[in-house]
Amino acid sequence: MWSRCRGLLGRGRSLSRKSWRWKSVPANERALEYRVGEHIHGFTVEQVTAVPELFLTAVKLSHDGTGARYLHVAREDSNNLFSIQFRTTPMDSTGVPHILEHTVLCGSQKYPCRDPFFKMLNRSLSTFMNAFTASDYTLYPFSTQNPKDFQNLLSVYLDAAFFPCLRQLDFWQEGWRLEHENPADPQTPLVFKGVVFNEMKGAFTDNERIFAQHVQNKILPDHTYGVISGGDPLCIPDLTWEQLKQFHATHYHPSNSRYLKLGLTFREHSVTCGLDSFAADPSRQTTVSVSYLLTDITDTFETFTLSLLSSLLVDGPNSPFYKALIESGVGTDFCPDVGFNGSTRETYFSVGLQGIAERDIDTVKQIIARTVDEVIAKGFEEDRIEALLHKIEIQLKHQSTSFGLALTSHIASCWNQDGDPVELLKIADQVSRFRQCLKENPTFLQEKVKTYFKDNPHRLTLSMSPEEDYHDKQAKMEAEKLEKKVNALSEEEKTQIFEKGLELIALQSKPQDTSCLPALKVSDIEPKIPFTVLETTLTADEVPVQYCAQPTNGVVYFRAVSSLNTLPEELKPYVPLFCNVITKMGCGALDYREQAQQIELKTGGMSVSPHIIPDDSHLDVYEQGVLFSSLCLDRNLPDMMHLWSEIFNNPRFEEEEHFRVLVKKTAQELSNGIPDCGHLYASIRASKNLTPSGELQEMFSGMDQVKLMKRIAEMSDIKPILRKLPRIKKYLLNSDNIRCSVNAAPQQIPEASKEVEKFLKGIARSKKERKPVRPHVIEKSSEVKPVGSEMVTGLQMTRKLVNDPTFKPCQMKTHFVLPFPVNYIGECVRTVPYTAPDYASLRILARLMTAKFLHTEIREKGGAYGGGAKLSHNGIFTFYSYRDPNSLATLKTFEKAVEWAKSGEFTQQDIDEAKLAVFAAVDAPIAPSDKGMGQFLYGISDEMKQSHREQLFAVNSDNLVDVSNKYLAAGKSTRGQAVLGPENADITKDPSWVKR
Repeated sequence: MWSRCRGLLGRGRSLSRKSWRWKSVPANERALEYRVGEHIHGFTVEQVTAVPELFLTAVKLSHDGTGARYLHVAREDSNNLFSIQFRTTPMDSTGVPHILEHTVLCGSQKYPCRDPFFKMLNRSLSTFMNAFTASDYTLYPFSTQNPKDFQNLLSVYLDAAFFPCLRQLDFWQEGWRLEHENPADPQTPLVFKGVVFNEMKGAFTDNERIFAQHVQNKILPDHTYGVISGGDPLCIPDLTWEQLKQFHATHYHPSNSRYLKLGLTFREHSVTCGLDSFAADPSRQTTVSVSYLLTDITDTFETFTLSLLSSLLVDGPNSPFYKALIESGVGTDFCPDVGFNGSTRETYFSVGLQGIAERDIDTVKQIIARTVDEVIAKGFEEDRIEALLHKIEIQLKHQSTSFGLALTSHIASCWNQDGDPVELLKIADQVSRFRQCLKENPTFLQEKVKTYFKDNPHRLTLSMSPEEDYHDKQAKMEAEKLEKKVNALSEEEKTQIFEKGLELIALQSKPQDTSCLPALKVSDIEPKIPFTVLETTLTADEVPVQYCAQPTNGVVYFRAVSSLNTLPEELKPYVPLFCNVITKMGCGALDYREQAQQIELKTGGMSVSPHIIPDDSHLDVYEQGVLFSSLCLDRNLPDMMHLWSEIFNNPRFEEEEHFRVLVKKTAQELSNGIPDCGHLYASIRASKNLTPSGELQEMFSGMDQVKLMKRIAEMSDIKPILRKLPRIKKYLLNSDNIRCSVNAAPQQIPEASKEVEKFLKGIARSKKERKPVRPHVIEKSSEVKPVGSEMVTGLQMTRKLVNDPTFKPCQMKTHFVLPFPVNYIGECVRTVPYTAPDYASLRILARLMTAKFLHTEIREKGGAYGGGAKLSHNGIFTFYSYRDPNSLATLKTFEKAVEWAKSGEFTQQDIDEAKLAVFAAVDAPIAPSDKGMGQFLYGISDEMKQSHREQLFAVNSDNLVDVSNKYLAAGKSTRGQAVLGPENADITKDPSWVKR
């Protein structure tokens, strides 16, 4: 996987000596017993540092033989993580580190079978497995909660990194190759194929990514940052197999460590991109930014200060650049990659606008210069600095299930450049030093702005404007490159290409002997899940509130769901917009700036989102509502609940210009998100007509919502839309059909109960009883019985679900024609709900089809970046592909996958591996903040989860063949198809497809 964003971190057992004495002592305390200079398994301890704010002890070691650096992070965290990281510095845009990252995972000396990485996904209970290519390093992380699994994955990862096979056919498959369009027919034309080749073609359909890549290349032009580490599709075909092997020999060594130093003077550049077909104003599609080169990434405190300064400059409606740029009306949103970038050796800061007219480039530059001067003159309000430091405090206290992965990502770039990773972790020390600097020098931050922005000669101005024929030009350049390569081939070389193509197909089709790979057994999976104790009470006016006492580390998590059942149908399309703006328009005595300030000072964020949840036992029954979520430190709970009271009772809707800014920003973000989420949009559209909730999902989260927001953003008079918001508020923001939940420490529950009751008593009830718009409403209470000594206590939560007895699912095939060089495909089939006996079989089958059939056909043979099958909670079985050079051929592959499943051509080992992969997801760790959410949000009790678990264990070969025939076979169930991608002559000729 290629990443432009911001390693070596191990929390394994290699340092857990004397464990027989330490069982009751926390891991971070045990690690303090290591002594500097101590020798352990060929490593020497160099530093032992306690980091109490993160509940960890960091132990730095170096390998005596090679100098390899190892960081052991000791922390009480069951989700153990290990990662290995190499500094990789390409000097061209052939994508050599990215293709190498793919190819080393295709087999190694100890594990010579093809593709052990993907095969281990089905032989493990990993909570995370992946690899990332950044601009100057490559990272291989994994995490798991199972000790045996940890050792298995460690062995596979280390052997892959240091002793890969790097076979030529694997290079051809993963990187690029010349191959006949139909590999079996030498008369078909030769074309470029390859997984990374297609991945990068898809990546650069995203104009934001194009712009951010150009910023980095042009502000740091003289070394590895001047090229595209992931690979430019027009340069990837220049890479040879020999160069790939040489790059591995040079860079993948324990002693690998290289130093780079870069510089820049003032520069201006212009680049081009493709048109955005969803832009609100086609004449305003230019992006411009000014970027400033800052400090060396290894200067820990200076980078910490500059990242805080960046937040003060661009985050939220009170920041100077938001006021000056976003509210100027010149553009739609900040430029891509806005703010501080700490992923390169020399850090940089970018600010600018997208969605502007080309003639406004100079205007934006002038606004930026003027804003810098104003900040130097006026500085920042003390409350804004306090709000930012409060944000850091709450981030430190919030407990994540992926702490290790986040930590690895946080330290990777700095450590890659020989910076001190432990210094990066000592956040409390950095905050204290920052406060001291401000105390000693009140103009501390203004001086930084003057040094790094006003007086800085190292800066880049980059503008990007669309060309109508941009994608045609790219295709033409690719065709010319292909023609040049094909013309240079001798007849003998053409014959070899044909033969190699057949050899690759044969290799991809050959059954694999995976016996060399380590694997867990189904018997290693815990048979029972631990049950979470919940308490439900009725508060003010019979409102149910669920309480879950958890070790939340001084943070309270509040959620509420309000029903949409009484909302008139004509207002429903505007619910996502309402959710997006309701916490950003002001409330009570606070205008929108003051509200934003209070939210930052008193909470860890307040969000509102649509909540469409299918019933667990009926496909045509669902809950429609809106979810309110927030978190705060214990001491700020009264303030947070007061903010919710004001939002519910007195939201402000009079700021028309601010509303317009929010609308444009939302429309821009939706448009920008399509290239990364194309397969999700395709799947939502494909399932639209399969269940009653499918239509609502498309309206709220699909291409229909993208198009609606585009239309609203185009309106010259936005008042008619603004007037809908108070109408929606009337139906939603009251205590008529609401339920709440609180996750907090046990000692905080009484206080939380008091504040929630005060909130519920203070919000309005409707003056008259409103009837549901759809008459068929079912009241459903959670069914919970005692389990052992623990049970859900008190009253049960009742949810009001909608039923549509007249609904009839129907087929639909939609092609969204977009200027992309690759396709995103979804095919959806209506099957059964969560509690149905066949649901477990279909869930195992989806994983089995992905691992044993679809991965080979769609990715390895077809060249798509990704593809597979999944069963959603709503009973929709989805086939999908991502950044796929094919379209109808992939839909044909989905058909073949069903035929393969019906034939029962899989072994008991295959089934067991699919079960392991499913249980890895089922048993993913749950943070204290999310315990009990299955019950509260979805109506899925722990007892239902345990029942589903037992059904998963019981799935056998006959069940899998049976559900393949019963639901997936042609004509058995209603299905929908959708493709997002380029013009397609075959689809155009077929009248069964709707073209959008």
